[in-house]
Amino acid sequence: MRCRGYLSTGNLSNAITRVISENGHSHEFHGVPAVSARPHISQEKTATRHVTQALPPPFLIGGASALDFLNSIASPVDAPVEWLSSGEDFLNWLSQADLVKPEVLQHMRRSAGPGELDAVAAQARALRNWFRSFVTSHMGARLGPEAIRELEPLNRLLARDEVYGQIVSRNATSDGESISGLAFVADRRWRSADSLLLPLAKVMADLVTTVDFTQIKGCEWHTCTLLFVDTTRGQIRRWCSMAVCGNRAKQATHRERSPRSSKTKQLLERR
Repeated sequence: MRCRGYLSTGNLSNAITRVISENGHSHEFHGVPAVSARPHISQEKTATRHVTQALPPPFLIGGASALDFLNSIASPVDAPVEWLSSGEDFLNWLSQADLVKPEVLQHMRRSAGPGELDAVAAQARALRNWFRSFVTSHMGARLGPEAIRELEPLNRLLARDEVYGQIVSRNATSDGESISGLAFVADRRWRSADSLLLPLAKVMADLVTTVDFTQIKGCEWHTCTLLFVDTTRGQIRRWCSMAVCGNRAKQATHRERSPRSSKTKQLLERR
C-alpha cells in the first residue's frame, strides 16, 4: 500500500459536529455529541507526545468490529478503562482491532502532530458515544427503513471516504485452485489524520446493514457495558465472556448459596 502525503482537504469532524465557534464552544450536530475544538496548527506539531499508560488488551469479543469499537471503553474489573484516551492510544487500538494497516499508522505518527491525533481521538469518542446510543436503543428488534433518519451523521461521514480499487499480485495458494495470479483489493487514500475515522464509519455501516439487531445483546452482569452479537443456538448467551463476567456470576451465586450467606440472610430477616 502507498500512503499518500498528508494533505489537508477539510476536517472530517464536520461530519460529526457543527462548526466550532471562535470562543471555543462547540455545538451538537444532528444528535452527535459535540467535541472540543482542534488545536491550532502551531500546537499540533509542537505538542509533547503523550506517554501512554499500559492498557490491558482491548475486548474484541463483540462479533462485529463496530461493537468492538463501542466496547473500547469498559470496566473489566472495577474502574472503567478507556482505550481511546489519547491519539496514541487510538492508533494502538486501531492496530489491535486490525482496522488500519501498520504502515498507515506509522505514516500518521510521522505526519500528524500529537495534538492533532488527540483531537481525532476525541472525535472517535464522540462518534462512539453517539453510535452506542443508536445501537442500544434499537438492539433487540430488526432495523426498519425509518432508522435511516437517525443515521444521517454516519452517511455524511461515509460520503467523505476515498476508497479505490487496485489489481495486485495474488499470493500463491497451497491448493493451487486460484484461477488467476491477480486479485482486486480495495484501498483508501489517507489524506489527513481525520481519515482514521473512516474505517470506523465503514464497520458501523456494516453493522446496520448486515447484522440482525435482534441478536445484539448487552452483557447481563450489572456493571458490564460490553455488547456482542449472540449467534448461539437459541440465543442463550448471557455474558461478554465466561472467563470474566460469567465467572463473576458463578462466584456471586456460590456466595449466595453458601451456608454462611444463608445464616446472615436469616438474621437480617429476623431484624
